[in-house]
Amino acid sequence: MNNAELSFYLIVAITSMAICMAIIPVMMRLAPYIGMVDCPDERKVHTAAVPRSGGVGIVIGILIPLIIWLDYSSFSVSLITGCTILLVFGAWDDARNIRPIFKFIGQFLAAIFVVYYGEIYIIHLPFFSYIDLPEYFGKPLTVVAIVGMVNALNLSDGLDGLAGGEALISLAAITYLAYQFEGTVAILLAAATIGGIFGFLRFNSHPARIFMGDSGSQTLGFVLAVLAVYLTQQVNSLVSPVVALLLLGLPVIDSVVVFFLRARRGDSLVVAAKDHLHHRLLALGFYHYESVVIIYSIQIILIFSAALFPYESDLLLFSIYMGVCLLVFSVITIAERRMWNAHGGGGNAAVFLSSVLKNNQTLKVIPYQVLVSGLSLFVVSVAIMSTDVPVDLGASALVLCLLLFGAITINWLGHILYRLLMFVTIGFSVYLLSTYPPPWLLEQVSLVYLFFLIITISSFITVRVATIDQFQITPLDYLVVIMAIIVSVAPGIEHGASSVVWMVVQIIILFYACELVIQNMTSHFNRFTGSVALALALIAYRGLI
Repeated sequence: MNNAELSFYLIVAITSMAICMAIIPVMMRLAPYIGMVDCPDERKVHTAAVPRSGGVGIVIGILIPLIIWLDYSSFSVSLITGCTILLVFGAWDDARNIRPIFKFIGQFLAAIFVVYYGEIYIIHLPFFSYIDLPEYFGKPLTVVAIVGMVNALNLSDGLDGLAGGEALISLAAITYLAYQFEGTVAILLAAATIGGIFGFLRFNSHPARIFMGDSGSQTLGFVLAVLAVYLTQQVNSLVSPVVALLLLGLPVIDSVVVFFLRARRGDSLVVAAKDHLHHRLLALGFYHYESVVIIYSIQIILIFSAALFPYESDLLLFSIYMGVCLLVFSVITIAERRMWNAHGGGGNAAVFLSSVLKNNQTLKVIPYQVLVSGLSLFVVSVAIMSTDVPVDLGASALVLCLLLFGAITINWLGHILYRLLMFVTIGFSVYLLSTYPPPWLLEQVSLVYLFFLIITISSFITVRVATIDQFQITPLDYLVVIMAIIVSVAPGIEHGASSVVWMVVQIIILFYACELVIQNMTSHFNRFTGSVALALALIAYRGLI
């Protein structure tokens, strides 16, 4: 994948994310009027009514880029049609709580269309890869499998950010494998879906302001199932069929375990109960965000196995999948029988550290001062050290510098504009450092890593000791950083792609640090603001003179 192709897929993802983020606030306001509100009950975790209209934003965010950029083959038309069907039936259910039979009708319609019109179906089964399944058997099997995954992801949507994060992890691996297999259509589909999920998750981090509802979870499950089949059965049929199971990950086995537990108790399989993995983790005393991070981590292990060993034997890959899942559920079961509690007794190291820091004013101030000094040094140093500054960047910096002067002197849009200018300046600085680094720094890369490590640690400590209601590090942040690190070291990734990933990691770390600095400011007149103004002036001077 060259830089032009990478830029195209980034544009697709960013377009999808922007559309989703534009639609979701509208859907949040409309939700009470159209009945898309999820009220709490005894089996749900949330305690207040929450809009469940986020799926509309996700799906429209996915569909528009696909309609614009996807070639109109039978596969692409069937996928777009299937997503539209699930959007309609899902939104209907989110607004009116329709009977399960109608939900199944929508799910089967979408699956049948993509299988029989799009010609996407299972040809090889695990352990029998040498046998080609006849269409009359492979197609109905694929329909059932797709419907199963649609419901598996729908059932896993029980905590803030959980289903979206699980889908995001699977899509990251699908994108990586599609890149290795040169499956451009799969990359485009995954990029659009990833963008839609990112646009949604910022509204869905705990405590969630909106849920995706059935319209979102069913569509994401549908896209995952279709892409897993398409990638392993048609794009590259040489890979093990078990790779598809690994790509779908934890929701599949979680649903199987839930049905087993309910059947053993003699309960109805379709009546909701707190048997899912996330329910059991909460019952063991894990906090909401801890439960989500644990499930993310398990999903990453399964997905990473699929990405690393696509050509290994069916037996090995199936053993990895079942071994990880058996270990997880065995540990959970033992903990439940022993009535173990994650935060019961013995104290909590993070809480203890936080109390020590809060009671020591010197230690409380130092991390924040490190952030202010580090960010100030970073933006000014980059403005001075970068080997070149493009003219357009210089002109943009001049405009930003004038806007910053207006924001802090005559209060143009006040705090909102100020925050935006800080973030944009950091983005400019990261771009300059990554694109036009000084030659000596290329030989001292460890200094860059050390700087970002210090900023990360200082940010963590500042979060622990400062009371900041508007800013929290979420499981999504953990997910983004972990995925970025994995992609940056994954084999087969070209330098251009890994450089973009490292640039994203830098922006994430510095954005969080900047947010913490801004939240703790008492006035916009400070050395950080002065450093940003100086950096913008230097960039403008170097780009225009």
